[in-house]
Amino acid sequence: MPYSSRHKAQTRHRIVEAARVLFNRNGFTEVTIDDVMRQADLTRGGFYNHFGSKQELYAEAVASFLNGRGKTWRDEAGIDPENGGPDTVRAMINAYLSPEHARDIDGQCPMIALPSDVARATPQTRQSYEDLLKAMIWLYENNLSATKDRRAKACVLAALSVGGMVLSRTVDQDSLADEVREAARLFALSALD
Repeated sequence: MPYSSRHKAQTRHRIVEAARVLFNRNGFTEVTIDDVMRQADLTRGGFYNHFGSKQELYAEAVASFLNGRGKTWRDEAGIDPENGGPDTVRAMINAYLSPEHARDIDGQCPMIALPSDVARATPQTRQSYEDLLKAMIWLYENNLSATKDRRAKACVLAALSVGGMVLSRTVDQDSLADEVREAARLFALSALD
């Protein structure tokens, strides 16, 4: 008896989530299809029932963050992308540049964990990454006061958020990592005034 469409969708989700976590931890090149399927508690043979290639899975794993782990993260932080106004912008900055987010390697936004890998990835993966960036910029822009420089400010806030976290993750000295992350957070908050 064939599997139901619901079962197939659940299995695909397990594969995507396993891949997202492994890519965050190890990067694209260090993760194999076998690793992903083992993490999802499935056999390798089932992979090709869902994806044509590892690159296709990579693009979907990056894209899945926005409405998967990212949505959970935003909900936990009390971020209302649609109607929150300046308080949403502050909450986003504080949560994104928080020590907790810095330590959550498995749950981090792919914009933090994967920028170098994505730059060398397929157009489909780069588009998924770009969609995440556009969503972040939109969240900031949609919730900032209506001024002529609102779009530019939203882009700067996104750059500070992602850049601050990327830099803080790349240094070994915890105090410097914390200093960079906290400086980005405070500067981003000061840009709201």
